[in-house]
Amino acid sequence: MNDKSNDPVPNFDGEPDRLDKSRLPSRHTTVGPERAPHRSFLYAMGLSSQEIAQPFVGVVTTWNEAAPCNMTLSRQAQAAKRGVTAAGGTPREFTTITVTDGIAMGHAGMKASLVSREVIADSVELSVRGHCYDALVGLAGCDKTLPGLMMAMLRLNVPSVFLYGGSILPGRFRGKDVTVLDVFEAVGAHAAGTISDADLAELETVACPSAGSCGGQYTANSMAYVSEAIGLALPGSAGTPAPYESRDRYAEAAGRAVMELLKSGIRPRDIVTRKSLENAAAVVAATGGSTNAALHLPAMAHEAGLEFDLFDVAEVFKRTPLIADLKPGGRYLAKDVYDIGGVPVVLKALLDGGFLHGDCLTVTGRTLAENLAEVRVPDDQTVVFPTDRALSPTGGLTGLRGNLAPDGAIVKVAGLHRLTFSGPARVFDREEDAFAAVMARRYAAGEVIVIRYEGPRGGPGMREMLATTSAIYGQGMGEQVAMITDGRFSGATRGLCIGHVGPEAATGGPIALIEDGDIIDIDADAGILSIRLADATLAARRANWSPRRHGFQSGSIWKYAQTVGAARHGAVTHPGAAAEDHVYADI
Repeated sequence: MNDKSNDPVPNFDGEPDRLDKSRLPSRHTTVGPERAPHRSFLYAMGLSSQEIAQPFVGVVTTWNEAAPCNMTLSRQAQAAKRGVTAAGGTPREFTTITVTDGIAMGHAGMKASLVSREVIADSVELSVRGHCYDALVGLAGCDKTLPGLMMAMLRLNVPSVFLYGGSILPGRFRGKDVTVLDVFEAVGAHAAGTISDADLAELETVACPSAGSCGGQYTANSMAYVSEAIGLALPGSAGTPAPYESRDRYAEAAGRAVMELLKSGIRPRDIVTRKSLENAAAVVAATGGSTNAALHLPAMAHEAGLEFDLFDVAEVFKRTPLIADLKPGGRYLAKDVYDIGGVPVVLKALLDGGFLHGDCLTVTGRTLAENLAEVRVPDDQTVVFPTDRALSPTGGLTGLRGNLAPDGAIVKVAGLHRLTFSGPARVFDREEDAFAAVMARRYAAGEVIVIRYEGPRGGPGMREMLATTSAIYGQGMGEQVAMITDGRFSGATRGLCIGHVGPEAATGGPIALIEDGDIIDIDADAGILSIRLADATLAARRANWSPRRHGFQSGSIWKYAQTVGAARHGAVTHPGAAAEDHVYADI
């Protein structure tokens, strides 16, 4: 499928320079008589002596057949490899895993989702370390693969370029654009008897008409916007839909760009700074993006040795206006942003309004402001607005704190009509029980549904609750109840749904002490989440509390539970760059 041919792709033309390998990691596998056995393997794969003498660039994708999100990545990787080759490098393609939330959602498989982010980062690190690659191009297509690859780039700190695989095209149902969220919500509507079997069957066949990640401003697109805002991706590369062949031009440009970064010595930790992290949080807030960004940005900061926790993210959210009218809270999809100029238009609107740090370095070798110098925000559209005509003076997400969440919590407020809520708790110790109650209509308007023991350690895995929240919306109860959890909510979730409540139940956080009927107060305007109980009452309940044993006592998920930290700091599993005594790139 072809599309507009005038997308701005940086041009890295010119004869490739021969790079000295004496300080590059690949010297350990390619240089000197003692590496003859290693070179014999390389010759076996068809490499020439010249190719062996060039820098080695890992080209990693999360391609698989699990879901449409990653289906085009293998093709795009071939274009990235062409770019590396043209610029004088030797590309080495490899893949890593994906757990796709759309398939994992609503059952125990979702416990594997956040764990996969760490496995992706770990596996890329091990592949690069083991084979001594000098640089990295990473292509990802769904929720945890994007932060996972960017975390690996920061951990390794070799010159790197990230590339999003692109969003899915909108589905059409009864004359309206639809996404997979409409299907999730239709499940609740079907249970309520408001749509028929035939309607549901028709919707599920048309909602996802192509390859690509979910089309709203859910987690994948939120993190794709982050990749441009933070400077790890080429300008404009995050917006082009996955089926469009013009994505290959960005992929090839990414391969050329990474070779330029090798020559200039620019590394990911030169790009990802406190300021660029604030830029990343700002673009999420401005577009009404996913609450998961409040988990992934601290994790990325951790890989760079920076302190940037949930409260730091929330502070940026608070000061950034909402300027994009995107689903799930708004009207438009990622394809609509692409049609008006893509992510650079959003960034330009924020920069012109004074909400971005324009002096941050990017993978082009230029600053963010220099990349955006020629970008204009179109007047004849209602998708993205200048900041002086913002949809809301504060961003689409809000951080909360109080005696129920001393370590914070997060909520998406974009599109909500009601920002305060008080009501009695209805408590569940796992999502399956809450979903069954919702489908059976065993809840009432005015209640606060509590789903606990779903945090990083207690779940384990901190799964998302989209199946439950969508069922509530499908039943027409979207803003008549609230929900809180120490787990997560999908970027597609809407309603007064508060996630990341910390400390989590498994570590004895206040959420573990809630009983049915306790009154919970939510004020998303003031940033407060509290329970109407005296400190003495909470202390007495804590004295009688004991941890709940989860059902994963071996395997990967058990291992994750032993090492994972608090959501406030990104649910990370190792000490991070602050504890390093060396950086891989300098071996």
